Amino acid sequence: MENLNLDVDYSTALCFACGEDNPIGLKLKPVYSGEEVRAEFTPGEFHQGWDNVTHGGILYTLLDEITAYAILCHGIDFGVTARSEVRFRHIAPINEPIQISGRVTKSTKRLVETSGVLKLRDGTIIAEANSLFYVWRQSRKTVLWDLDGVIVDSASYHFDAWKETFAKRGKDFTREDFNEFFGTRNDFIIRNAMGDSVGEKDIELMTGEKETRFRERIKGNVKAFPGAIELLTAVKKGNFKLGLVSSAPRKNVDLVLDELGIRDYFNCITTGREARESKPSPEIFLLAAEKCGAEPRHCIVIEDSPSGIKAARGAGMKCLAVTTTHKKEALSQANRRTDSLEEIDLITLIQRT
Repeated sequence: MENLNLDVDYSTALCFACGEDNPIGLKLKPVYSGEEVRAEFTPGEFHQGWDNVTHGGILYTLLDEITAYAILCHGIDFGVTARSEVRFRHIAPINEPIQISGRVTKSTKRLVETSGVLKLRDGTIIAEANSLFYVWRQSRKTVLWDLDGVIVDSASYHFDAWKETFAKRGKDFTREDFNEFFGTRNDFIIRNAMGDSVGEKDIELMTGEKETRFRERIKGNVKAFPGAIELLTAVKKGNFKLGLVSSAPRKNVDLVLDELGIRDYFNCITTGREARESKPSPEIFLLAAEKCGAEPRHCIVIEDSPSGIKAARGAGMKCLAVTTTHKKEALSQANRRTDSLEEIDLITLIQRT
């Protein structure tokens, strides 16, 4: 262990317990509930010791793996099992599902204590374990969230405000126009809609009008997308860094965060005017990473627009795309796509994106 290089990013693809590429592995898919890590495994004939009874070594592997994932969800990127005390209570027949759960019970800077339980579906306890892990490295993961279209369902309010602002100037702004530019900065939208000849004063005036209309419409109507607050909470509880990255003006961001009560979730907030260029430039994500003290390669971006995904990938970051404002086909550059954040738990986000 003394020669282990902890600056290397390790792959779990061939892990016997959870590796997706291990042909003889158990292929566990742990899920974090917000309080504990859970999984299910059905042992087969090649996992037995005595006839039709699951081997004790397999049972311990399940316990060790689930508790290792529990410390991962506690913000510890690399830990080593120092001690485990296992009590076997009941046989585990092959071909019967085993319910697996694990949680952190105590944590210090150097040591983490965990508990794990195996049960049959009828609640019969098969085995229990109390384990101690040495902390070798805290997680370096940072999750950067877009706001509109990812956390908050605000597209209709933005579209109505833009449509009215452009109509005042004799410009028809269609839903197709809006969908193409949603997620980019206001000056970028105005120049694309009105042409490069539009002056800075006109851009400033239109931006002010549009955002005033937007805030008037959405105040008291802020609504988070299903699963967004739950995932934010899990990331926060896991001691991972969180950043908010939005092309919107700071007043909009402040209003939404205050109405949802999530301002304190974020280690840093970066808004559109802090960057010289709009998405799809990667500048705003690189700035956010710098603010959070994170390396781009350790950042995961959650986005909903093609321009946001392009910006994230251009910054050297991984990206999870949510199909709230665009179809999956338009989000193909993302590392992972989902129809709802309800489908994404903490483990899926930090290890499978």
